Amino acid sequence: MSTAVRRTSAPPAPRPVFTGLGVLSAFGPGLAPLAAATAQGTAGFTEVTRFDVRGRNTRRAALLPDAPPLARAVLAALADACHQAGLPAGPGDTPLLLALHSDLRTGEVAEAVTRGSAALGLPGVSRVYTGACVAASTAVADAAALLAAGRHPRVVVAAGHLVEPGVFAAFDAGRALSRDGELRPFSSGRSGTLLGDAAAAVVIEADTAAARRGAPPLARLAGWGRSGDAHHVCRPRPDGEGVARAVRSALARAGVAPGEVGYINANGTGSPLSDLAEARALRDVFGQALEALPVSSSKSVHGHALEASALLELVVTIAALDSERLPVNAGWLGPDPEIGLNLVLAGGRREQPRYALSLNSAFGGANTALLVAAA
Repeated sequence: MSTAVRRTSAPPAPRPVFTGLGVLSAFGPGLAPLAAATAQGTAGFTEVTRFDVRGRNTRRAALLPDAPPLARAVLAALADACHQAGLPAGPGDTPLLLALHSDLRTGEVAEAVTRGSAALGLPGVSRVYTGACVAASTAVADAAALLAAGRHPRVVVAAGHLVEPGVFAAFDAGRALSRDGELRPFSSGRSGTLLGDAAAAVVIEADTAAARRGAPPLARLAGWGRSGDAHHVCRPRPDGEGVARAVRSALARAGVAPGEVGYINANGTGSPLSDLAEARALRDVFGQALEALPVSSSKSVHGHALEASALLELVVTIAALDSERLPVNAGWLGPDPEIGLNLVLAGGRREQPRYALSLNSAFGGANTALLVAAA
């Protein structure tokens, strides 16, 4: 006599969604002024008055008006994100992952954020990320992995960077900053990047946990990928192979074909070598589909916020999914024949992509790709 074996399928793994966003940028507090500036291509670069730049080759950056101390800026972004997500104000065990520049004040800032976050129901900073320009995107990927493994129902990621004289001087001395005071990603005549202030925070939550709370998702983190090519201490690998691997990993994790991606917020620092390598990586992944795929770098509007850049750009990308207005690639002078991207130029573009990629790269060959999906 045979016995039928009943098979039960495992419940689907939780999917990470964003339920809260907070941001401060050169355009002030909140997402609305930042999203408007990126959609219109209104760059926020002005003469630096926060410290003396008279001996510098470049004297411009995108600065937050009346910038508070860094810890206070991060806490303001955290408060907005937690409020939008509707997180309870009581004690909790939600991890807080924090991306900061590595210097003698890193520990002091992290401790101040820990003290201030208690009022938001957070137990303090669980981990600090200082991995240069992919610090915040690495934290987002780790948060998604924690949710997917069922370790936590939600994770908060925050990041902050305020332009200060030491880093500004180092970038200026290294000739990494734009010589004409404009950040021109993928354009002919581009000569480097420009720095910018930013503090940003996101609440990333398992979709099941968000549904139980009745918290509406703002977008979904569909996939994420990381790679390291270790080609050079500061120069990108010329063929962009590391960037391509990170993008393919994010698409594969999400089960999304390259042709389904509707917008790319590229790393696009305005560096002649970095922009060319990134364009080659995108052509390697997307092939002929790249001809119609809108691409821009929102850094051209808000500047390069170093360790906070990836989170700032992720927030901009999420806003683009909902607004039908893609961020403009500002600073455009004309085409570089070696680039060949379908750039979003002045006047903007009205599209509502289902999937969008946010890409970041760092010195040392670290690369990240975050694939977000409309809610």
